[in-house]
Amino acid sequence: MAYNYAGKVIVITGGAGDIGMSLARRIAPLGARVVLVDIRAERAVTQAATLPVHPAAGGTHVGLGCDLTKRDLVEELIAHIEATFGRIDVLVNNAGMTSSERFAERSVESIERELTVNLTAPLVLTRLAIPLLERAGDPRIISTVSLGGVFPLGETPIYTASKFGLRGAMLSIGLDLAARGIRVGSVLPSATDTRMLRQEAIEGGNSLQFQDPPQPPERVAQAMMSLLDRPRLEAYPRIGESRLLRAVMTMPNVLPRLLPMFRKRGDRGMAKFVRELAARGDIVQTETGWRLAEGEAHPELTQP
Repeated sequence: MAYNYAGKVIVITGGAGDIGMSLARRIAPLGARVVLVDIRAERAVTQAATLPVHPAAGGTHVGLGCDLTKRDLVEELIAHIEATFGRIDVLVNNAGMTSSERFAERSVESIERELTVNLTAPLVLTRLAIPLLERAGDPRIISTVSLGGVFPLGETPIYTASKFGLRGAMLSIGLDLAARGIRVGSVLPSATDTRMLRQEAIEGGNSLQFQDPPQPPERVAQAMMSLLDRPRLEAYPRIGESRLLRAVMTMPNVLPRLLPMFRKRGDRGMAKFVRELAARGDIVQTETGWRLAEGEAHPELTQP
């Protein structure tokens, strides 16, 4: 059965980014009341104002700024949502980050930061949101994980570690919270045409994820909505790709021999993506190289 969005309070972290807004633009016309949470407070407010308000929503959409790595700010966020809405029907954990810095070169502080943003923060927010979720008639939790939570990405081991951890945690939480009436699911997309991926491409990030052209954010949003229509623990926007990678991971010792076979194709795919970004005007050439046209990337951006 199709999920009934009418009057539902749906909180989306990383909400002002590509995937978050793709989801918001689809559910707002169906009657949901959307709460966009983003570290970029002004952008969250601006983006929330662009969403259409359905009569069944029961009020306007809201944009809220919050650094989800700060527990006191997360507690304030939960208190604000409680005072304004009284409950959360759907919590979408979608904020995240990555870095193109190689493991042997990056600082310990940057490692701790990435693990906090991608793994600790969504778990803390989920835990603090449980009382508000339990006030809903049909509470749900959806988390953006990544195929990086299934398949190791050599150039970005901390991203891989955080996503392996988040996937396992959400599987466990889903089993645990089912007894409390809270249904939990995760979406595991491969490379998605988001600001974060664009930044990674111009910085020479993990080329293996460019075997195929990046999917549009709308495809990930559709997978999220499918979890509401048909609750389950995991959904894969590109099911064929996910099956291949999951099959390979039954034999992890083949990875050192297998990955070089795909490296050249990935390098070509990443170079093609950069050319497409330039043609679209999403990146501009400077004296020091490419940069995003809309300015410097923020460390906390929407997930791939």
